[in-house]
Formats: sequence, structure tokens, C-alpha cells
Amino acid sequence: MNLTLPMFSGATRRRVAGIGARVAKAGVSLIGLLTLTFVIGRVMPIDPVLSVVGPDADQATYREVYRQLGLDKPVWAQFGSYLDHLAHGDLGRALLTGRPVAEDIVRVFPATVELATAAIVFGALLGIPLGVFAATRRGRFADQVIRVGGMLGYSTPIFLVGMLALLVFYAHFGWTGGVGRVGLGEEGVVAPVTGFLLIDAALRGDWAVWKSALHHLMLPATILGLHSTAYISRMTRSFMLTQLSQEYVLTARVKGLSERAVVWGHVFPNILVQLLTVVALVYGTLLEGAVLIESVFAWPGFGQYLTSSLLLGDMNAVMGCVLLVGLVFIVLNLLTDVLYQVVDPRTRP
Repeated sequence: MNLTLPMFSGATRRRVAGIGARVAKAGVSLIGLLTLTFVIGRVMPIDPVLSVVGPDADQATYREVYRQLGLDKPVWAQFGSYLDHLAHGDLGRALLTGRPVAEDIVRVFPATVELATAAIVFGALLGIPLGVFAATRRGRFADQVIRVGGMLGYSTPIFLVGMLALLVFYAHFGWTGGVGRVGLGEEGVVAPVTGFLLIDAALRGDWAVWKSALHHLMLPATILGLHSTAYISRMTRSFMLTQLSQEYVLTARVKGLSERAVVWGHVFPNILVQLLTVVALVYGTLLEGAVLIESVFAWPGFGQYLTSSLLLGDMNAVMGCVLLVGLVFIVLNLLTDVLYQVVDPRTRP
């Protein structure tokens, strides 16, 4: 019996080729980013050896650790050795914790994902309607209020907002949790399975820990969400104003369609692709590590880990973080391309 393999259509082949080309370009960019980060790390005025041995170590100990870290080799040789280990899935050991960098990242990244996801959902659900509302009332009082509020929300230092929010909503009113992911009494009660504390607590059925985790997540997520709302609403308003000036909008109104039908049925679908790009970029930025908000709230996430590693000159950890950030943006770009084709058939090959 003859078996014939089904042939892919021309459109499918073009789609796969396009995705492959984007992945290849992203890979080249990632190697360039790693190279630049590695070179900068080697010329920074921070001595990683002192982070290991301390300032009181004798010269013999210092030289031995210097050799063990490979710092006695040329920079190009050090980078080549790093790439060789990377090809075998080895990101090296972190000076900060003494554990493999990959294990550290797996441990801290879910906390940032949990925080960033809550923030982007809040920001998108609030920012997009506000932007649409402002655009449909251009120049009116409501538009001015939303624009000024967005400008203040985006330009106000987020660490200042975080400290004031802790002072008011936690210390004074007691409406939210304080620093950390859970209260001291719930710390370490739920063994990590996925790394996402809300999910792990729910899987175990420990609703006291779940409630504490949600209580502690609310304030930092809301602050990040409001910061995201400011940017998303501004971009949504700009996209909407561009579309509202198009002739098809006038035609729809002449036909007697209601303003709601014109805005949500005709105009809004035409800005979805642009909005997806904005939301993906904001989410990627949050996943890089909301360093300041994580520091204010002692949130044990990716941003805090990256900051501590930079201060120690721990290049293994820094390079691992840079690699993860690059992969995050690659994945988000690919997912956004797929969503483009779902929401707008005109983008399909």
C-alpha cells in the first residue's frame, strides 16, 4: 500500500518560513545582546572575586579564586567557554546563592510572572476602555481628566507611589498585605509545585495561604497595573483618534448606526493589532522585572534577583537573566504574530 504524505499549502509554507526567519533574526539579536552584556560585565568596576572571598582574604586565596572563575583568560576565551557551557544547558553557578543559575531563575521567575500577569490584566482591562472613552470625547472635560491622569500615572516615580501606598493602605488602614508574597505565619507552608503561589495554595487546598498571597499581591499588582494603564490608555486613545478620522466612520454614521456600534463594531476591531503589540511590549517590560516595585515590597522575584546579581558583579546570574529576557521577548513576539492572524485575516500570508 502506497502512503503519500500530505503536502503543505503555499500559505502554510510561507507562514512557517516567516516564523523561522523571525526566530533566526531573534537568535542573532540574542547572541549580540549576550556578547555586549558579557563585555560590559568584564569592564565594570566591580570585582566578583571579592564578592566570594571577602576584602580580608590573602593574595594566594584571591589568585586561586580568580583562576577558578576563569578571569585569568582573555575575554574572548571566557565568552567562548560560556557559550560552550550554554550549549550544554549549563548557565553556571551564581555567586549570590551558590546554586546553579538555572535553578535560581526557575525559583524566582514565577513570582514575577504572577505579579506581572495580574498587573497587565488590570492595566489592559482598565486602560483600553479609558482610551476609547477619551477618544470619543476628544477635547471634553472627561478627555482632559483621563489624559492628565495618564500623564501623572506614567511619570510619577513608581517607588514613591509604592512607599506611599504601603504607608496608607497597609500601615494605616490595614486593607492590604505588607511586604513579601505572604505573611510571616504562612511563609514556607505550601511546598512549591508550579512556583505560582496562588496556584500552589489552591492545589493544596490551603485557603489561608491563598488568601494571604492574594492579600499581598493586590497592592504591588495594582500599582504596576495603574502604571501600565496610563501608557495603554494613551496609546489606545491615539489609535482610536486615527481611525475615527477615516471616511468609513462617516459612512457608518450616515447609515444611521449608533455611536456604540460605530465605535465598538467598526473602529475598535481596526486597532486590535496595534493594541496587541502595545500590551505585549508592556507585559514583556513587566516580566523583565519590575525592579523598583519588587524592591519596595521585598517581592522575591526576578527583578530583585537581577539587581542583587548586578551589584555583586555576578556575571553568570546576569547573563542568565539577560538570556531569559531575550527569550521572553522572542516568545511574546511569536505569540503576537499568531494573534495578529487570528484577529486580522489581512495579516495572513
